[in-house]
Amino acid sequence: MSLGRVAFSLEELTRESGLSAIAAKFQLLRLGGKVVRVSPRQPFFLIVSPEHRSLGAPPANWWLQDYFDWLGRPYYLALQSAASSLGSNPQALQVTQVMTDRPCRALKVGRIQVRFFVKRGIQRTPTQQPAGAVAPLWVSTPEATAYDLIRYASRIGGIERAAETIRPLLPLLRDRELKRVLDAENEPAIAQRLGFVVEACGNKLLARIIRDWLPDELTPVTLAPAKGNRDNLPLVKRWQVLNNSGELQI
Repeated sequence: MSLGRVAFSLEELTRESGLSAIAAKFQLLRLGGKVVRVSPRQPFFLIVSPEHRSLGAPPANWWLQDYFDWLGRPYYLALQSAASSLGSNPQALQVTQVMTDRPCRALKVGRIQVRFFVKRGIQRTPTQQPAGAVAPLWVSTPEATAYDLIRYASRIGGIERAAETIRPLLPLLRDRELKRVLDAENEPAIAQRLGFVVEACGNKLLARIIRDWLPDELTPVTLAPAKGNRDNLPLVKRWQVLNNSGELQI
């Protein structure tokens, strides 16, 4: 703590202290609630300072970088958690949402919960370090966050919830960076849905950028991915989107 650290691995502790693994574990047990393990299967520990005693662990944003450095895997703060760090907080979040490259079990340490989402080709996603962060932390850019919110909408409460989160982000989206995300992801169906949502939220300039990126001939897609009969859904021709949302309209 005196060095500004809130996380460490058992291997690091034994190397720095000279203790054996068994002796180190015994010493950690003696500390009680001042040190917690991130999961029963992983020898990675968090230091719980007095101000975080009621939570049972420090905030996830304080130790995610150390945790993924220890795992040796890529990550970034994503979806509604990323949007919240950028100032979009339409709903109070109880879980920290993190993108990584392969499946991980959710973590619950004290009252801190972390849910993981999988994205193949995660290295293509533009990320940034937030200004004034307590600890190093990779967060998806506003443009990548908006794109991910559409891509994973069905897992975060639906397309309406995604649109509700995207709307406050729109002033932060930059033309060039939006094109960069579209090029990197190269998924026309997701771009069609994103364009529809952006236009429904009232930003015609950004919607035009997305439409210009898309091919002239589009395959119709439902706004919210769904199975079943699509015959009676209204088609928005500009985006070739079958609108199965009860709230979003153009």
